[in-house]
Amino acid sequence: MSDVPTRSVTDFRGLPLSERAAPSGYAALIERYDLPVPAPPVLTAIAERHHPVSTDRWRMLTPRHAPAPTLGGHLEFALKWEGVDLGVLHALFQTIDAADVAAIVRATPTGAYARRLWFLFEWLTGRRLDLPDAGKVRAVPALSPDQQFALADGVASARHRVIDNLPGTPAFCPLIRRTPALERFVARGLDGLAREVVGRTHPDVLARAAAFLLLSDSRSSFYIEGERPSAQRAARWGQAIGEAGARPLTLAELEHLQRLVIGDARFVRLGLRDAGGFVGAHDRDTGEPIPDHVSARADDLPDLMAGLIAYAERTAGHLDPVAAAAAIAFGFVYVHPFEDGNGRLHRWLIHHALARAGYNPPGMVFPVSAAILREIDQYRTVLESYSRPLLPLIDYRPTPDGNVEVLNPTAAYYRYFDATAHAEFLYRCVAETVDHDLPGEVAYLQAFDGFAARVQAIVDMPDRTIDLLHRFLRQGDGRLSQRARQREFAALTDEETAAIEHLHADIFEGEDRPPPAAQDDR
Repeated sequence: MSDVPTRSVTDFRGLPLSERAAPSGYAALIERYDLPVPAPPVLTAIAERHHPVSTDRWRMLTPRHAPAPTLGGHLEFALKWEGVDLGVLHALFQTIDAADVAAIVRATPTGAYARRLWFLFEWLTGRRLDLPDAGKVRAVPALSPDQQFALADGVASARHRVIDNLPGTPAFCPLIRRTPALERFVARGLDGLAREVVGRTHPDVLARAAAFLLLSDSRSSFYIEGERPSAQRAARWGQAIGEAGARPLTLAELEHLQRLVIGDARFVRLGLRDAGGFVGAHDRDTGEPIPDHVSARADDLPDLMAGLIAYAERTAGHLDPVAAAAAIAFGFVYVHPFEDGNGRLHRWLIHHALARAGYNPPGMVFPVSAAILREIDQYRTVLESYSRPLLPLIDYRPTPDGNVEVLNPTAAYYRYFDATAHAEFLYRCVAETVDHDLPGEVAYLQAFDGFAARVQAIVDMPDRTIDLLHRFLRQGDGRLSQRARQREFAALTDEETAAIEHLHADIFEGEDRPPPAAQDDR
């Protein structure tokens, strides 16, 4: 069996350690076998002293935790302390001899870590090791639910005596670590908090709030892409968002949505790409691509999309809905299966996953695109948290038409990635909508209804005129402009105008200003 020696360093592949320590587990395997994978977001090392300090990037353990300097020792260490990293394991299993894995299992045939490793090898590679079935021994989960988000009810593999609680299939299976931030979000029960707001709101107000939040999300999704849609286009996309989750996910549904998003498709190829793809710019002089992100190869798209769709159905109701939504949506945008429209479909998939799991109240969407728009810089940072370290591993060349042609196998990069940062970001967005957007819109509408009723007590006017009056007052920070007083509201006396302005200040003073998309919608 191959030795995997380690030595203390202060830097691992450009990632500084907080003190001298020996990278172990996945880090040691990446180094020993020169695996072409992005470094996991959190690595583990054995410090030289007994009270090391961990960081966000490095988990520092004491010398007594050091693994045996062998392939089996570091694999067991990785599963115990770091959980399952399918990307590293896939690359490793493509590099080492299958007999080495079989030898690890034979050494401890009833061991939980050995059986998990055995199951993961056959699951990832589709190759059967020369080993007899495990026999009568207590089944263990493939993923430790204490370490990573796993299916609530996996399927037992009789051969390995391992419960397959992986959220996806070998075709697509991003994983999410349990972090203190995610545990706090889960414990809050945001779906229940949203239902509490809905339960104490008058149905008429709730219906109007739902309509506004839906349109706000639709507009925001376009704004994120730098587009300002017409009212009709925003309404059509809002209807699509409102119907998300009503049917099982299919490629045909995604292609239909792409046509809806694009509108005028004269210069866009609809459906799955038949060429390379990237996100970035072109050199002004040469026209050559300057990618920030290189998309999956066109040949890999059918299998990747089938895997993503299977993941969506496999996790619906069986995995934390926000975690599942993050893996599906960000996985989709990394694959980038279409020539155009990927961004808005990526955010539609968030709504699909949440609605499919019954997470949001019936008839109500969480306007996550509006929350993303307010946190656009952090959104880009999260997208780049995986695409940036992945870029140096993709071998590509420019094509005559300004595109890219990928030259090395890359499908595994899109199948298996750590979506923890993406889940934390999405949970923050959902929390923002539950804590602020939903109750804020309900409070706004209730205040507006009170304003309209009290305006009627001052002067009788139609509802649409009251709405226009309120809009002018909002634009003027509570004061009617000279133009409005001379034109649309010339019939108001000075006393009536003063009374209405005082009333508006009394009701709406201190109200949070809505984000730009919401202002346009209102």
